[in-house]
Amino acid sequence: MSTHVLIFPLPMQGPVNCVLKLAELLCISGISVTVLNTVYIQRNLLRHTNVLSRFSRYPNFRFQTISDGLPDDHPRSTARYNEVFEGMKTVTEPAFRDMMVSGCFSCKSDSPVTVVIPDGLFSFALDVAEEIQIPLIYFETMSPCTLWTYLCLPKLIGAGEVPFNGIDLDVLIKNVPGTETFLRRRDLPGFYRYDNLTNPVMQIIMNEARQVPRAHGVILNTFEALDASILDQIRSLCPNIYCIGPLHTLLKSRLPKSTQHNVSNSLWTENRDCLSWLDTQLPKSVVYVSIGSMATMTVDQFVEIWHGLVNSGYPFLLVKRPGSVTGDYDESKVPGNIVGETNRRGFITTWVPQEEVLAHSAFGGFLTHSRWNSTVESMVEGVPMICWPLKVDQHVNSRFVSEVWKIGIDIKETCDRFVVEKAVKDVLDVRRSEFFRSTKVVAEAGAKSVSENGSSWMDLNRLVEDLKSNDFVCK
Repeated sequence: MSTHVLIFPLPMQGPVNCVLKLAELLCISGISVTVLNTVYIQRNLLRHTNVLSRFSRYPNFRFQTISDGLPDDHPRSTARYNEVFEGMKTVTEPAFRDMMVSGCFSCKSDSPVTVVIPDGLFSFALDVAEEIQIPLIYFETMSPCTLWTYLCLPKLIGAGEVPFNGIDLDVLIKNVPGTETFLRRRDLPGFYRYDNLTNPVMQIIMNEARQVPRAHGVILNTFEALDASILDQIRSLCPNIYCIGPLHTLLKSRLPKSTQHNVSNSLWTENRDCLSWLDTQLPKSVVYVSIGSMATMTVDQFVEIWHGLVNSGYPFLLVKRPGSVTGDYDESKVPGNIVGETNRRGFITTWVPQEEVLAHSAFGGFLTHSRWNSTVESMVEGVPMICWPLKVDQHVNSRFVSEVWKIGIDIKETCDRFVVEKAVKDVLDVRRSEFFRSTKVVAEAGAKSVSENGSSWMDLNRLVEDLKSNDFVCK
C-alpha cells in the first residue's frame, strides 16, 4: 500500500503556514499528502493566496476540510480562542474519528491514510490512530524550549512550582531541566499562573504532555545547532525527533529557483507596497514591528509603542492588523508631531509578506511578539529582536532570545515609550556590533543545517524514509 500522509494543523496562521511547507516538502519527495483544514481556515487561505494553483503541480496533494464547530461570523481571535477549542472538542473530534475509522481516510476508502501528522495540541488524534492501528507523528510548530516546559508540566505541578500567583515573578524555576540558571516564573506561559488546575487550557497542555511521548515521533521546526541542549532533554521523553528547520529555508533549498517567488500561505491580504518604501532606506536602519496574526494590544499599548518608535529617531515599518488594537482608537487624537514624524520616516500598514520583508537589507531590528515562526524567520535573516511577548509560548521564546542565543532584548510585560525607545537605540546603535556578531552566527548555523547533508536536510530525508517504510502501513 502506498504511503498517504494526513497533516492536521491547529487552525491558526503560524501552524497552517508550517504545515503547508511540510506538505510541499513531502510532495516533492513523492509522498501522497492530504492537509485537513477547518472550513474557516480553508476559506481564508483560498481568498488571500494562490495556494490551489501553487499545489496544482503536485498530483499527490489534496485539501480536505472539517468543521471547527463555530458559526461563520465568529472572530476566532486570541481572546476567544477557548471557544475554538470547545467547538473542536464538540464537533471536530468526533468528525475526525468518523473520517479515520469509517470515512474518507479509513482503510475502507480508495486512498486510506497510512500516517497521521497532527498538531501536538490534538491529543485526541493519538487515541484514534491507535484505535485503527496506524502510526502518528506529532508536528509541534512551537519552539522546542516551550515544548519542554509543556512536557515538564506534570513535574512542575508535582513539585508545587505550578500554578503560582503573580507575586515574586523573578523566582527561578527548578524543575525544567537544563534551564535552572535562567528560566524564571515570568518566563513561563501565562496560563501557568492560574490558580485552578482544572482550567481548560491547563488540561489541554496536560493532555499534550501525556500524549506526545507516546507518539511514533515528533517533528520540530528547529535545527540541531540552535537547540542542542534542549533537544537532548526532550529526547529523554521523545527519543525520535525530526528537526527540519528553519522550515521555510529548507523548502527553498529543495525548490527550483523559478518556483520560489510569490509563495504565500497568509490568511490576510498582504500589502507589498512597503517593499518599495524599504528600497529607499539605508541598510540596517529600519525597525520592523508586528504582533502577528492573532494577538491584540490596547490603544494605550499601541500609542506607547508608536511614541517609542518615533522618539528613537529611526525609520520604522509598523504593522497594524485589523482588530489588533482593541478599544476606542481615534487617530485624530494622536499628537500632530507623532503623525508628522511617521509621515516623514515611518510606514504603517495592515499586513505584509513577513518572510520577504525580514529578508530586506534595510532592517536592523524586529520588535516582535515572539511567536516561534517570527522568531525563526528573524534568526534566518540575522535580524536582532526586541521581544514583547504576549501569550502562550512567547514568554519562553523571548527569554531564550535574550539569555541563551543572545540575539535580542526581552522587554517582557513592559510597554512604555521610554523602554521601547531605549531598546530600539540599543539594537540599532549602542549594542549593534554585539548583536550583529551573535545573529550572524545563528543565521550561518541555520543556513548550514538546510544545505545538502546538513542536520535538517538529513532529518527530512530520515522522516521521508520512515514514512515510506514498511512499518508505516495501514493494518
